[in-house]
Amino acid sequence: MAQFLFPTEYYDSTYSIDFEHYYSLGYRAVLFDIDNTLVPHDFPSDERSEELLHRLMNTGFKVCFVSNNKEPRVASFNEKIGAEYVFKAGKPKKTGYLEAIKKLRATQGTTLFVGDQLYTDMWGANRAGIHSILVKPIDKHEEIQIVLKRIIEKPFLWLWLMKHKMKTKSTH
Repeated sequence: MAQFLFPTEYYDSTYSIDFEHYYSLGYRAVLFDIDNTLVPHDFPSDERSEELLHRLMNTGFKVCFVSNNKEPRVASFNEKIGAEYVFKAGKPKKTGYLEAIKKLRATQGTTLFVGDQLYTDMWGANRAGIHSILVKPIDKHEEIQIVLKRIIEKPFLWLWLMKHKMKTKSTH
């Protein structure tokens, strides 16, 4: 039931993911949602997000932001980072994900996607054939349309957690 919405994995935070482990497994590209995945909704990049993203790029990862936001939002977030990006990506359509993979000259099999929503982020990544990682949203204060989606997502997230025996990955 609704397997297309389920992430491959679920973490407490983007910042608790052991990206170096994924690198050792052969992953070479990471696609990120921005809002509530890396920073609270509509916030600029901050020291924590910039440090993580620069660390990933220094490790050898190619990084691209895949966002449904307009270009000014995505470009301003990316200003201090210098990664690739796809704006108005049309998530959950797979087009934006595939465009990002093409920009990075990566493959679906060596690409991770990290996002905070089932109905846009996970569904789209799964449609594109990418390893999907769901993270808990950073901030509980969200626009009404996202709050409504979260209500609808709850039973599916509960099903996923039951299927995986409530084992989420978190910082130790």
